[in-house]
Amino acid sequence: MNIGTPLSPGATRVMLLGAGELGKEVIIALQRLGVETIAVDRYEGAPGQQVAHRAHTLDMTDGAALRRLIEQERPHLVVPEIEAIATDTLAEIEREGLAEVIPTARAAQLTMNREGIRVLAAEQLELPTSRYAFADSLNQLRMAIDGGVGYPCIVKPVMSSSGKGQSQIDGPEDVQAAWEHALQGGRVSGTRVIVEERIEFDEEITLLTVRALEADGSVGTHFCAPIGHRQEHGDYVESWQPQPVADKALARAREIARQITDSLGGRGLFGVELFIKGDRVWFSEVSPRPHDTGMVTMSSQWQNEFELHARAILGLPVDTALREAAASAVIYGGCEASAIRFDNLAEALRVPGSDLRLFGKPAAHRRRRMGVALARGTDIDQARARARQCAARVTPREA
Repeated sequence: MNIGTPLSPGATRVMLLGAGELGKEVIIALQRLGVETIAVDRYEGAPGQQVAHRAHTLDMTDGAALRRLIEQERPHLVVPEIEAIATDTLAEIEREGLAEVIPTARAAQLTMNREGIRVLAAEQLELPTSRYAFADSLNQLRMAIDGGVGYPCIVKPVMSSSGKGQSQIDGPEDVQAAWEHALQGGRVSGTRVIVEERIEFDEEITLLTVRALEADGSVGTHFCAPIGHRQEHGDYVESWQPQPVADKALARAREIARQITDSLGGRGLFGVELFIKGDRVWFSEVSPRPHDTGMVTMSSQWQNEFELHARAILGLPVDTALREAAASAVIYGGCEASAIRFDNLAEALRVPGSDLRLFGKPAAHRRRRMGVALARGTDIDQARARARQCAARVTPREA
């Protein structure tokens, strides 16, 4: 792809559908390469809208409205950054040649809900996964657990992100509360959930996998060093890179990541989540876009996950090399406020090797991710300690 000049007739235009903190960083990476950017989100003032050339607020599950906007803006590339999108419309847009969907419209359709991607992975590609079942009612959920999934298990809406609606069930007394929590946490209205066996793993990793054009025009697969992460309530609270993984398990993890991303196709960065115990590896989930745990790469890699995504979708070479050990720690809102300010930033940044990203979200909630602390170290233990210390010093409060 030749890249024109932004805001000129020859501009290369990229539209992001979803403009949260991850989309914001993708937009910044694209702009550094001379791309004209258009940020779309469901609420005004989203982080990516603050830095894009143009911004629109839209219910992206409204297919007619989404089509009108794409016809109006005429982007060359449409990049979904969230799950709640009218993917049937994206398939029509792709089929009619109005824009290229990244990585593909099919990938957006399959990954917008956990059912599509789990069926692809477990039943079509026959990749190892935890035992699972889908349920449309409380009674079906109980039957699925008793009929094979067993306790303990994890219940999630088929469409959600960042751990919303996810909970662990340890026994029959927890089933109803988990069912109700899942219904409240879905991205769109509906009652379908997935229940999964809880695997007792040694490590849970994100393997950032990049499909990018090679010099001969073929698509090659590139892997970043494994990222370890810790979750609470299904949402990541810290991540680090590199996570040590035994050679045999790493080779198997890369093969699983290659199989699932080859099946999804297209170009771009994918966040592949995997469970590892000894030499055994299980596929968990995949996102066809930068991953929240991958924010650590802003300190750990020469090209972070957002730069890798931008380069790959534009057909440019990528470099997944690790620079040094690093970690990230989430900064939560800690309060309910329509506007927020952050105190003690100078003290936070006095932590050696530290950095901050404050996302600029217009409203805060107690468990809303408002920023992330980053830190480098001689090893991951030092990096994690520094990132946690930096994050703990930041004090959000109502403005």
